Amino acid sequence: MTTRIEGFGLGLRVDHYADFVERPAQPVDWLEIISENYLVPGGKPLDFLDRIRADHPMVMHGVSLSIGSTDPLDRDYLDALKALARRIEPGWLSDHLCWTGVDHANLHDLLPLPYTAAALAHLEPRVAQVQDHLGRPLVLENVSSYVSYAADEMREWEFIAELVRRTGCQLLLDVNNVYVSARNHGFDAREFIDAMPADAVVQIHLAGHEDHGDIVIDTHDHPVRDEVLALYGYTLQRIGMRPTMIERDDRIPPLAELLGELDSVRAVAAQALADAGEPAWA
Repeated sequence: MTTRIEGFGLGLRVDHYADFVERPAQPVDWLEIISENYLVPGGKPLDFLDRIRADHPMVMHGVSLSIGSTDPLDRDYLDALKALARRIEPGWLSDHLCWTGVDHANLHDLLPLPYTAAALAHLEPRVAQVQDHLGRPLVLENVSSYVSYAADEMREWEFIAELVRRTGCQLLLDVNNVYVSARNHGFDAREFIDAMPADAVVQIHLAGHEDHGDIVIDTHDHPVRDEVLALYGYTLQRIGMRPTMIERDDRIPPLAELLGELDSVRAVAAQALADAGEPAWA
C-alpha cells in the first residue's frame, strides 16, 4: 500500500521533531525522511517517526543504495528498506543515481557516474533487482557534480532518459542539482529540463547552494536562491505540477522560517502554472 503525495513538503529533521509532535497541524502537505535514520529497530527516532507519521504523509529518501557501484547490492539493506516501507507506507522510495563507494567501503559522498553505454548496461539489471526486491518502482535523483569523465559518451540528461526507458524507474528531479551542475560544467540547465521524460518525474527537490563564481557547491545550508526558483518555474511550465519540497541539512532554521520559505515556493509554482495555463495539480 502506498500513500498519495501532492503539494509541498519539507525534509523531516531532528531539529523539528518537537514542532511536529506538539503542533501536528503544521501547514505542510507531506514530509520526506532520510531512510537510513530509521533502519535501526527501536529507539527514539522510530518513536518520533511513528507519532509524526500519524499526521503527515511521507516519502522515503535514501543515501546509500549505491546503485552505480560495482559492489553487489546489499540485500540486508534492501530488506530493511522494505520493512520500513511497510511501517510507514510511503508514497515512494528514492535514492540517488550515483555510486557511494567500492570494495564495501562507503565514501559518504554521492559520486557521479560516467555517462556511457557500459554504465547503462551495468545499471539496468541492478535497477531491476532493486525494483523486484522492493516490489515497487525505484525513484532515482540526479546528483550535483563537479567533475566529468573523459570516457563520457552522452550528456547526463540523455543518460537519464535512456535509463528510464530501459528500466521503468521513476525520477526525483533535483532542480538545484541541475543548476549547480549546469554552472560547473557549462551547459544550459533548461536543455536538461527539456530532456526529462516528464511522465517519469514524481517529485522535485529544491535546496540552497554556495556560489563561488568559478564553482557552485550544493550545500543544503542556505535558502533556495532566486535563480533556482526561476528554473523551478520553468520546470513546472515544461512538465506541470509535481510534489515539491525544500531540503535543508545544515544551519537548520526554526520550522516557521522554513514554512515561510515554502510559501514562497508555492507562490512561484502558482505563477508559473498560471503563466502556462496549467492546472495547479498534475
